[in-house]
Amino acid sequence: MSETEVTTAPRPLLLADGTPADRAWALDPALKHLNHGSFGAVPLVAQERQELLRVQMERSPVVWFPALPEKLAATRVRLAEFLRVDAGDLALVPNASAGASVVFAALSLRPGGEIVVTDHGYGAVTMGAERLARRHGGRVRTARVPLDADEEQAYEAVAAEFSDATQLVVVDQITSATARRLPVERIGAEAGRRGIPVLVDGAHAPGLLDAPLAGATYDFWTGNLHKWGCAPRGTAALVARGPLRELLYPLIDSWAAAEPFPDRFDQQGTIDATSYLAAPAALDFVERTWGWAAARRYMDELADYGARVIGAAFAGTAGSDNAVDVGMPVPGMRLVRLPDGLAADRLQADALRDRVARELDVEAAFTSFGGVGYLRLSAHVYNTPADYEYFAEECVPVLGAWARENTGKRSAQ
Repeated sequence: MSETEVTTAPRPLLLADGTPADRAWALDPALKHLNHGSFGAVPLVAQERQELLRVQMERSPVVWFPALPEKLAATRVRLAEFLRVDAGDLALVPNASAGASVVFAALSLRPGGEIVVTDHGYGAVTMGAERLARRHGGRVRTARVPLDADEEQAYEAVAAEFSDATQLVVVDQITSATARRLPVERIGAEAGRRGIPVLVDGAHAPGLLDAPLAGATYDFWTGNLHKWGCAPRGTAALVARGPLRELLYPLIDSWAAAEPFPDRFDQQGTIDATSYLAAPAALDFVERTWGWAAARRYMDELADYGARVIGAAFAGTAGSDNAVDVGMPVPGMRLVRLPDGLAADRLQADALRDRVARELDVEAAFTSFGGVGYLRLSAHVYNTPADYEYFAEECVPVLGAWARENTGKRSAQ
């Protein structure tokens, strides 16, 4: 890719006082933070709100905890407005995996029952589906969806695994390892027509998609508000519709167990629920400062720019095409193919993440799919074009050298 093919860099976002957007976060300035998608980043205003709530909790715990269910119910209303769903359908859970675990704990399979997942599924959630199948003597069927599959091809790949034995479908709205969408609307509609319950893993969707649940047919949907929503970590939603939702209970029984869904989730003993209560402060901060529509547009333009700049650098270093054809791309996230010899599987990808942070002072996400390693870019408002230019100039040559070193070692064996 030539320099002329690299798109124009978007103008960095600023705070209301004209200072850089990252001043609103506590991120270490000695590091480059290019992996918002894994754990999110909490703006100072939400950190301060959570700390204030914790002070209130510790000053008067006997007052705090009996009053907590009412506070959480009011917070659910705020979060439901952001997700554009009915607050009566939304329960609060620590993360999307916890939401999936609630569903798996509630359901049972008939003898010979099958659960359909995809090869893009988040590992922890897929393992939960496998445990559910083992408990009831069932099995998991994995739909193979090519990375470059378009909507029709992806739908056909998943629907082809449906049978009279299918009793649950688990499908990602946005895949973690491959940064692509799956057609959950069409998959859910077909599953619903067949009477098959659907669990949508929307871990990355809140904040990244405008209305993530619009137009989808599902029984259960779970998504993290601490990723693109920037809420304090440990904040996620479990949305459930239809009769099966009355089977859902918190993973810890408490005094609200006799209450209907979702009220029974609002009382969880002595858990620290301040992450939930502080979540609206993060959502409101982005809306007040830039507006969510403008923030999403910037994140998408920046991720596109970053992928082109870094892809061009890899092409110049390794002489290979590092562009990735993703069938249903995601706003704000991109993949760049790594040279052979890097991140061929999940363990190697995680090791590369840790080495890059340790030796290059960059927080980045490396993933693997089908034996191929990728750099997964996930931009947020505090990122700037300079972050990706730095990675292209300083990190790509080092990664290229590591790839050649690893390839040479394997050839010598």
